[in-house]
Amino acid sequence: VQLQASGGGLVQAGGSLRLSCAASGRIFDRNTMGWYRQAPGRQREPVALISSGGVTHYGDSMKGRATISRDNAKNTVSLQMNSLKPEDTAVYYCGYRMSTIQPMLKVGPDYWGQGTQVTVSS
Repeated sequence: VQLQASGGGLVQAGGSLRLSCAASGRIFDRNTMGWYRQAPGRQREPVALISSGGVTHYGDSMKGRATISRDNAKNTVSLQMNSLKPEDTAVYYCGYRMSTIQPMLKVGPDYWGQGTQVTVSS
C-alpha cells in the first residue's frame, strides 16, 4: 500500500488547512486510515482516525477543531483543521492499517505516508 499525502503549508494562527491522503495498491475492504503528527522533540501522536465503516477517533490535541472524512470508493482520507494554533506545528503523517480502528490505536499503522509539514505562525 502506498500513501500520498498533500495539503500542508504555512498558515497564521486561527486559520484553517485541509490535508488529504490517497491510498493505492492492495486495499482491503476493512481498514482504518488516519492522521498522526510529530513535533520536534515529541513522540508521534494520533490526530484523527476513521475506519472504512465510518467510526472515528480524535486525539485530545485537536478534538473539536478537526474533522476527518473519507471516500471509500476513492481510498482517500481528508483532515479539515480549523482554529489552528502555533502548537499544532508538526509534520503530519497519513497512516493505513488493515484492521478496524482499535488495533490501529494500539499498535499504529501498517503503512505510513511521507509526511507533510504544517506550520502555524503566531
